[in-house]
Amino acid sequence: MNYNKKTIMDVDVKGKKILLRCDFNVPQNKETLEITSDKRIVAALPTIRYLLEQGAAVIACSHLGKPKGQWKENLSLAPVAKRLGELLGQDVIFAKDVIGEDAKAKAAALKGGEVLLLENLRFHAEEEKNDPAFAKELASMAELYVSDAFGTVHRAHASTAGVADHLPAVSGLLVAKELEIMGKALDDPKRPFVAVLGGAKVSDKIAVINNLLDKADTIIIGGGMAYTFMKAQGGEIGGSLLEADKMDYALEMIEKAKSKGVNLLLPTDTVCAAEFAADAEPSVHSSMAIPAELQGLDIGPETTKAFCNATVGAGTIVWNGPMGVFEFPAFAEGTKAMAKALAESGAVTIIGGGDSAAAAEQLGFADRITHISTGGGASLEFLEGKELPGVACLLDK
Repeated sequence: MNYNKKTIMDVDVKGKKILLRCDFNVPQNKETLEITSDKRIVAALPTIRYLLEQGAAVIACSHLGKPKGQWKENLSLAPVAKRLGELLGQDVIFAKDVIGEDAKAKAAALKGGEVLLLENLRFHAEEEKNDPAFAKELASMAELYVSDAFGTVHRAHASTAGVADHLPAVSGLLVAKELEIMGKALDDPKRPFVAVLGGAKVSDKIAVINNLLDKADTIIIGGGMAYTFMKAQGGEIGGSLLEADKMDYALEMIEKAKSKGVNLLLPTDTVCAAEFAADAEPSVHSSMAIPAELQGLDIGPETTKAFCNATVGAGTIVWNGPMGVFEFPAFAEGTKAMAKALAESGAVTIIGGGDSAAAAEQLGFADRITHISTGGGASLEFLEGKELPGVACLLDK
């Protein structure tokens, strides 16, 4: 996968009509439809402001929620247009449709320095099907396509990939930053390169572990996925999460790490409880001998110390997936310690979106991390070494 793609800085955008794919999939209050976090809108501002300063006319588009090709009033992007206007300090024109009469007329009348936001792309089933006719209609409104929604580049949709068949395509500043930092971490990392992997399932991370075994110096495995590795080695894991069909794979990874000289670290002790609940009574046990009536909910103190020590002196650390059930304070210590270790490491630190990003935010370490990815699924596929359709379609530098 070539990550060296042209950006808005590499092409002439002056006075042009630009179709800009943003990620405005924001959380909202279900009753009032009030936006509860405008982080994703704020993330798009540098690209939008740059384009407006160059006198470009910006036709922004995004999806919101999962309307599945149906028109749903509660998933309209109208509240986003309002908030974007407030943040930009100028009116944002809103189209009541995507490729219909209203959108076409407003796009045609759009002048340099103005912003138009189209209605929710996913009100059309053709968007997710990457329908060529729909992509062509969308592209017909503009002269250049700019991809700035990293959270969707792993999807081959009409607005993320299809439009690039009809328009020259470059990345916005947000996607450019993701490609530069994450691309470098995988292709030419500052060493030692430490990968910290957690989360519930081994199956979610199979391709990631496989890819990183060829790149990392140390791989740390925590979270629910670690219990499958314990069980595979003959351990007793009580009622902990287990993917029995992945035990052979776990053993294979342990052997592969040995043969490649990669330091693979697994938990030695575990914080357990009788039930999956915030008020459950925690107790610490050996990871290989968890009592039948208990389940593992976090890495233990001994493991936490070992995992954090493994990050000391690292050049690059990539983290994807929490170490335990961090939503429950009694089982958040492992994740908290990991976030703190990254923040204090002095390494290039990258958090791959999703739950680990939420944990770093919630625990107050986000501002001390080099880069927190804006796309959970996209960053995971990035770490798997997969080709991302929304990146592959951009012009090479």
